[in-house]
Amino acid sequence: MTLTSQPNYALMQGATIVPVMVIKHIDQAVPMAQALVAGGIKHLEITLRTDCALAAMSAIASQVPEAIVGAGTVCNEQQFIAAVDAGARFIVSPGSSDALFNVSHRLSTLLLPGAVTATEVMAAQDAGFQLVKFFPASTSGGAAAIKAFQGPFAEQKFIPTGGINADNLADYLSLSNVSAVGGSWMLPADAIDNNNWERVAELAQAATALASRYQDA
Repeated sequence: MTLTSQPNYALMQGATIVPVMVIKHIDQAVPMAQALVAGGIKHLEITLRTDCALAAMSAIASQVPEAIVGAGTVCNEQQFIAAVDAGARFIVSPGSSDALFNVSHRLSTLLLPGAVTATEVMAAQDAGFQLVKFFPASTSGGAAAIKAFQGPFAEQKFIPTGGINADNLADYLSLSNVSAVGGSWMLPADAIDNNNWERVAELAQAATALASRYQDA
């Protein structure tokens, strides 16, 4: 593959937690993002799982300038382009494909492709991607599997997502090849349903305080 650009990993500098946001109601997008930012979390992955996801990205990108907006559950080139047009600065996919690799390079937009096997990691590396999403983490070997990758893939970094919470956060962030983790434990359904943004901010703050022990470790 001929690379026309290199991924801008500087964009993810300082990120230890990337919340996985499923926004069902557009009026919740901005206050949800504001609560996360208030709790110290700025890198936001807004999943393409709801009808208002793209509108939510646009609203957050324009109204919450402190946020670094990303798009999750991006599975094809059309979704990638639509997310970028909506204001996404980084793209997260549960897997990978040549189409996603190519559009990432063509648009010079950071892609975090999904990879949980040695073959998938090698494919991502060959395409120029040294930071990948490890999803679903809990059913793909968890922290032990990522630790095992340190030997054959010494330069590879991972952002595990799936089954991660405050109780097992340390298992992942203590690994030298994990740069951040993804999760939604700071976005409990009851808090979202009741627009309890103060609680979201408190949970985000607690998460960042815990994660900060491993920042630049």
